[in-house]
Amino acid sequence: MRRTERHPSKGDANSLWHIYKTVPFFKVAKNFVVIQLSRYTPFVSVKNFMFRTFLNMEVGEKTAFALMVMPDVMFPERIKIGSNSIIGFNTTILAHEYLIDEYRIGDVVIGDNVLIGANTTILPGVEVGDGAIVSAASLVNRDIPPGVFAGGNPVKIIFSKAQMDERGKQSVGNQDIENELRTNNL
Repeated sequence: MRRTERHPSKGDANSLWHIYKTVPFFKVAKNFVVIQLSRYTPFVSVKNFMFRTFLNMEVGEKTAFALMVMPDVMFPERIKIGSNSIIGFNTTILAHEYLIDEYRIGDVVIGDNVLIGANTTILPGVEVGDGAIVSAASLVNRDIPPGVFAGGNPVKIIFSKAQMDERGKQSVGNQDIENELRTNNL
């Protein structure tokens, strides 16, 4: 279950129309510039510095953001990523969602040693547990337990931690997992 704070819209328009009543304009403008620069920066340490220093994100040691990663532009300070994790190409991490009648804000917590595949969208209020793997092009709309392999739109558990541990003992390579997923239409 996602953990979000819900705020009803005020007035006669949708919540996004009133965006600068919920977050300061200059904060969004600064965040936008920092995020756009970081999206094209090929240097992982520079990205981490920018995210920690200018966006107040909590980013663990040795965490790597691929090109084009898009953290939340409104509330990046609500994103926490553990150590030694990889956030794949063009992943979007949202800490807010503006809806017609309300807007929601929620923390996003990504654990240690997590792999997020390319083109994944992570919604506000979710946790991805330590050691989890999320396949490419997934929609993470709920918590992901530690150590599992998850994927899809919406995301579902494909292999449990026990299954992943067993696969590790058998030294099954990534190609074998990909072939099994393809065979089972997952």
